[in-house]
Amino acid sequence: MVLLGGACLSTSGILIRNLESAGGWQILFYRGLFFFLTMVLFLIVRYRGRFLASLYATGKPGVFIGVILGLASVLYVFGILSTTVANVVFIISAAPLITALLARVIVGERPSTGTWAAMVAALCGVGLMVSDGLTGGGLLGVLCALGVAISFAALLITLRINKSVDMLPALCIGGVVSAVIAAVMTTDLGISLHDMAICFTLGTVQFGAGFILITLGARYLLAAETALLSLTETVLAPLWVWLSVNETPSVLTLAGGIVVMLAVATRAAFSANKRTPISPA
Repeated sequence: MVLLGGACLSTSGILIRNLESAGGWQILFYRGLFFFLTMVLFLIVRYRGRFLASLYATGKPGVFIGVILGLASVLYVFGILSTTVANVVFIISAAPLITALLARVIVGERPSTGTWAAMVAALCGVGLMVSDGLTGGGLLGVLCALGVAISFAALLITLRINKSVDMLPALCIGGVVSAVIAAVMTTDLGISLHDMAICFTLGTVQFGAGFILITLGARYLLAAETALLSLTETVLAPLWVWLSVNETPSVLTLAGGIVVMLAVATRAAFSANKRTPISPA
């Protein structure tokens, strides 16, 4: 689920690059709106008449998850708009190390030797990818991407601490937060039908399906493992824009991407062969 969730998230760059004229706040408003509607529909089907009760059951951790997801969404979109897709996702790929360190301090989780080895390999891959410098990037894009990585780590740790509670309903809050922030910051929400279709896909498939899968999968994994396996986004996102809009990564970027993908694939195979998977309860 986490691997597939990362693949869904990886489509954001290619979708945003194919927008005609929609600005950042417009993208955020409609992406957040469609994400919210997707989550409500999914949860109504999942919980039937217990939707509001399930949302209330997430408590303060649910509110925290929703707010941090909404803020991370704002940072992510403006990061993509301020620098290359490769730069954003490569910086975000530091999330596994940040998650592992925070989880060790906050909840005392001890990632296995294999997980640490995979993270070190992944970071070496990231080192290759950024060794040519942050080409085409600016300070705003770098700071936004770093903020997303820290936010994602905090979200995963919160999910792990509250693994006995279904936190899917809390994701609805994230859509509301990003949409409200965007509505306050812009005076014009008019966009073309072409851009509306892309924003619909961003909210339903890229953001919606991506975080539904990651949130469900996080209940069965250590926080650091979840962050590591979601690195499929890091490798796939720059490949989509390379193939579609000719945003070409360097040779070192491609080499680093292969290293990251091998680390993710190896750790995923190891997790799948565990005899005693972590219980979500």
